[in-house]
Amino acid sequence: MRGNHPGQMGKAGLLAALLVAAGGVMAAAGEAGDPAPTRLAFLPHWIPQAQFAGYYLALEKDFYRQAGLEVAILDGGPRKPVEKALRSGEAVIASHFLSSALKLRDEGLPLVHLAQISQRSALLLVARKSRGIASVQDLDGKTVSVWPSFSVQPQALFRKYNLRVSTVTQGSSPGLFLNGAVDAASAMWYNEYHLILNSGIDAEEMTLVFYDQHGLNFPEDCLLCLAETWRTRPDQCRKFVAASLAGWRYAAAHREEALRVVMRRTEQARTGTNRAHQRWMLDRMCDLIQPPPGTAMGELPVPAYENVARELRDTGEIRAAPAFKEFHVAALP
Repeated sequence: MRGNHPGQMGKAGLLAALLVAAGGVMAAAGEAGDPAPTRLAFLPHWIPQAQFAGYYLALEKDFYRQAGLEVAILDGGPRKPVEKALRSGEAVIASHFLSSALKLRDEGLPLVHLAQISQRSALLLVARKSRGIASVQDLDGKTVSVWPSFSVQPQALFRKYNLRVSTVTQGSSPGLFLNGAVDAASAMWYNEYHLILNSGIDAEEMTLVFYDQHGLNFPEDCLLCLAETWRTRPDQCRKFVAASLAGWRYAAAHREEALRVVMRRTEQARTGTNRAHQRWMLDRMCDLIQPPPGTAMGELPVPAYENVARELRDTGEIRAAPAFKEFHVAALP
């Protein structure tokens, strides 16, 4: 029982797109061959899970070390916010959602964007067909739970289709939806949607509304650092990006090995997850990192950036957005 995103490629297509020899990439990245690796702390923006498999594999397979970097991957989550770790210097590079990065920059944190890992939005609405919801228009008059931190896309969707929707705050789990308290709920394709499936609700019982099918694609996970870090350590930033992309390619091509590494990280952090859920997350992340036609892995297309910035401005989430070339720097290999 698996729900497939309509834009998902077949396994053969994915491997063909991602199988680039990691050794070749890393050889190019590490030509300088520094005798003493440069230390660098990286903070994923959430707790250890397959969402960050590429970085774990880059560390496990020594891609960072081959690039002349000694990388420590910190455990992220609500107790270690990205903005605090970057300001204090606890982390040199971090991951975060593109929309969240623009909000932090608008609040005064001088972030720059190094690479775009997730190319499509994993956020979606999950609705019960038994409540008469077969399409996005059927959300009119319904009750929908929304995460406060990810309310821009839902509100933009409701405006686009002139929907009168009653929204309630959603917590960290899809409990309101599972208990029948709401008609539709927010979910990440790689996370909460799978939890809902595992609760006993069949895919055939649900209507899925993917934002990227309605002109509201917000590319999500990206790599960031402070502008001062980029100004003083651009070579190290580029090496980190190259090694991380190599890690993602390796993870996509060696998923069982990647899963073993991910599970080791989750067990060390005692996250309480399980192998089946992390396998689902890894597969979905490998779908989401696929670049659009005509773009390279890790690239942020200008139209995608401008779309996110426009929606954030229109909803009052930010006052202004920097020009693309002020925000996105040339860190790709």
